[in-house]
Amino acid sequence: MESLKRVVAILEEEGVVEPVGPLLLFRQPQQLQAELDLSLGDAAKEDELWDCLKKITRHSVKTRHPGFLNQLYGGLDEYGLAGELLASALNTNQYTYEVAPSLTLCEMEVIKRALSLVGFNNGDGIFTPGGSISNMYGLVLARYKKYPEIKEKGIAGMPPFVIYTSQDAHYSMTKGSHWLGIGTDNVIKVKTDQRGRMLPSALEEAIELTLAQGKVPMAVNSTAGTTVLGAFDNFQEIADVCEKYGIWMHIDGCWGGSVVFSKKHSRLLKGIERADSFSWNPHKMLGAPLQCSMILVKEKGLLNAANRAGATYLFQQDKMYDVSFDSGDKSVQCGRKTDALKLWTLWKARGDSGLARAVDDTMHLSRYFLEKIRDRIGFKLVLEEFQCTNICFWYIPMRLRNKTEDQAWWEQVHAVAPKLKEKMVLDGCLMIGYQPLDHKNLRNFFRLVITCRPERDEAFIDSVIENIDRLGRDL
Repeated sequence: MESLKRVVAILEEEGVVEPVGPLLLFRQPQQLQAELDLSLGDAAKEDELWDCLKKITRHSVKTRHPGFLNQLYGGLDEYGLAGELLASALNTNQYTYEVAPSLTLCEMEVIKRALSLVGFNNGDGIFTPGGSISNMYGLVLARYKKYPEIKEKGIAGMPPFVIYTSQDAHYSMTKGSHWLGIGTDNVIKVKTDQRGRMLPSALEEAIELTLAQGKVPMAVNSTAGTTVLGAFDNFQEIADVCEKYGIWMHIDGCWGGSVVFSKKHSRLLKGIERADSFSWNPHKMLGAPLQCSMILVKEKGLLNAANRAGATYLFQQDKMYDVSFDSGDKSVQCGRKTDALKLWTLWKARGDSGLARAVDDTMHLSRYFLEKIRDRIGFKLVLEEFQCTNICFWYIPMRLRNKTEDQAWWEQVHAVAPKLKEKMVLDGCLMIGYQPLDHKNLRNFFRLVITCRPERDEAFIDSVIENIDRLGRDL
């Protein structure tokens, strides 16, 4: 197709495939609207269409640029991209073997290998459209396991269900509680330690309070790599609490789950095999193309039992093949992208050892950055140590150095991160996220995140530090 050749040419010309030039040519929304003719109606002339697509590409963020350190994802893996292109070109649906024979087998193989990595030896799993949905699957399974009749009878007349998650956990638990009719008031935010790890003692206290109130403890959400501080909960101790009270244990491993490949760092996941469900986003640390997410479940058959609707136009039981290969009834979706192929392609090309090496290299670079800024003037660490590749710090301009760190000083430091990020983006060299953590009384700080793709080296990390200092010292 000629159009595909033109797209590839645009990607090369605009420095997307092999990033060159600035990370982003930033425009304010109104400016960009004026530059791009995005109006729809009459068919555009060919030259006008391709010119517009070129401008859209030019004014997009180059996430493969090494300076993109802004999110829990980064540049995509080239083998993953190959799998994504093939999956899109095949343009089929993952719900039945009938329309996706080889792609069904790819998903089954990926799920089988992922289950073995987390220690769910007789489990099940399915690809989902994002980590938030994966976490919601965990809640649905927890509720169904507690009260199977809820699938037919609904929640009317049931006692209130309660979900426990940490103060530092992802907000998807709160959103999921709303969507499932549990209610956000029934999401208990359990206290965390200084490093952002859920306190098992506080969890047990919260459960006891729930029982005293006549509510039903439904699920505990623990985290493998929290969004901001990158904390890994103590899964062994949390599992002890869950077993004591008979509560479903879910692990949100969307960010940090990829350390499972590393012999050196997989100790962070000690005890994950005791969980009931585990969510994982290979599109984050590993660099699989967005979106690439899955939910893994310890109990085989539970996904199907909780979600099965038995649509007779899709899941006929008298097909000419073994219908156990049809996966669609395990899903809350009907139409489902063939996301497994991009991860299968990436995994097949890199192998376990290649993925382990990528994770280890990424963890090393994060530690390198940490040690380089630990005693450097102008940088102040939020924590002395970090468990994942998130490194959180404040940058202190020259005018605020060697001053009393009182409330007025912190108010000024709070304003530094937004302004410094603006300078980074306009300069085109870096994007680094920032945020406060109100429950820990922490004012705006930077969260630099290193992912496996694109590959970086120590010299680049040195340049990151120099650019922050260059742009921030005179603020």
